[in-house]
Amino acid sequence: MTWTHAEVDGRAAVPEPAPTPTAPAVPRVPLLSLRGIHKRFGAVQALVDVDLDVHSREVVAVVGDNGAGKSTLVDVMAGVIQPDAGEIWVDGQHAVLGTPATARNLGIATVFQELALCENLDVVANLFLGHEIKRYGIFDDVEMEQRAWELMRQLSVRIPATRVPVAQLSGGQRQTVAIARALLGDPRVVVLDEPTAALGVAQVAEVLNLVESLRERGHGVVFISHNMADVQAVADRIVVLRLGRNNGSFHSEEASYESIIAAVTGATDDAVARRPRSVAHPR
Repeated sequence: MTWTHAEVDGRAAVPEPAPTPTAPAVPRVPLLSLRGIHKRFGAVQALVDVDLDVHSREVVAVVGDNGAGKSTLVDVMAGVIQPDAGEIWVDGQHAVLGTPATARNLGIATVFQELALCENLDVVANLFLGHEIKRYGIFDDVEMEQRAWELMRQLSVRIPATRVPVAQLSGGQRQTVAIARALLGDPRVVVLDEPTAALGVAQVAEVLNLVESLRERGHGVVFISHNMADVQAVADRIVVLRLGRNNGSFHSEEASYESIIAAVTGATDDAVARRPRSVAHPR
């Protein structure tokens, strides 16, 4: 036992309390975890032993040249195609993403580069297309419009009005509508395939602000992009694919532009060494 002070005026010093043992840190379970993913199309090996983890409140950028395997990886996460080998875990549970509907039901929403919006319909109709809210057997337009405005407010999305035809919106606004539509199912993970491609500077800013809003809401975000400025603006981690393989993983605040580009182009021989060895997911 230790004492805080020597005895003073005949009074015994108060003993210091025993230190409280610190509990060991509990590792975070990823919202989505891919381990050893392989995919072949005929003679083309599109993905080879690819690993990817996505946590809550995290933006993970996946970058690489054309043919690196980014689109194939998106299709695997979306349930569009199934890997030839490897494992997928959702919230620590083994999962098989056999169909896009299965992926959505497990909390994985994907916004593809082709937004598949109906330009002749307004924002509300696009948001609820195929999932319309009905009351007494007819569409509840008031409820859908209220929910649309509430979602846009939560995401800080700026559009002229929810009844404006999508054809009258800018490219950035269309992208935000597509992302908002994906959020109606309350997914845990949002996969964005080239969300800033072919957008102007102001429109890119709109989309990047929305990505940050998704992180603040607690989503895990997979941000597929070839634009390094956009990636470094919003990503917490950057995963590099090259020729279908992991070729580097970087924390954004520590990585230089040159080191990421070197991993993308294969200019460094030790890029693969930066990736932890593939291990089986804890069961």
